Amino acid sequence: MKPFRTHTGLVAPLDRVNVDTDQIIPKQFLKRIERTGFGQFLFHDWRRSAEGEHNPEFVLNQPRYAGASILVVNKNFGCGSSREHAVWALADYGFRVVIGSSFADIYANNSTKNGHLNVVLTEEEVAHLLGRAEQIEGYRLTVDLEQCRVTDDQGFSAKFSMDDFTRHCLLEGLDDIGLTLKHEPEIAAYEAQHPAPWK
Repeated sequence: MKPFRTHTGLVAPLDRVNVDTDQIIPKQFLKRIERTGFGQFLFHDWRRSAEGEHNPEFVLNQPRYAGASILVVNKNFGCGSSREHAVWALADYGFRVVIGSSFADIYANNSTKNGHLNVVLTEEEVAHLLGRAEQIEGYRLTVDLEQCRVTDDQGFSAKFSMDDFTRHCLLEGLDDIGLTLKHEPEIAAYEAQHPAPWK
């Protein structure tokens, strides 16, 4: 996993509540066996019409948000089914951070396991950021995981909290395999003292 320290990026606002994983990445695109290639299908049913044409009204189809790497969302983002592909699609599209007032538990856990940062702020702070991203073209935020702070260059500053273990894993770029490999010497020593019975 890529370690997360500080990220500054263009902000895209998605002012919708209860965005479920089937909207993030619809079920018909879950046939791939790789973790890459899902970005093109992110929010497919909102980005495209039934005829496959781009919907110019949808936020990510607007040129001003091209290249956005921070997504600000409304409450209960990532609800619905537990598909890990939702996180893969967001990351593959280019989003490094999602900021909202609440996230579904399984989606949030999948995010952490993939090195994708979710930042929880108050509803008032999220509404403020949604408004700025809609009103100010080229609006950017800096998310600092070391300081647990979100700032812009116009005076906004907000602290967020995260449990120490999750924060440590994100800062160090450690997924479950990485955490296990940190104990490789102990594992090797144990295996040397306990040979497999079938040998």
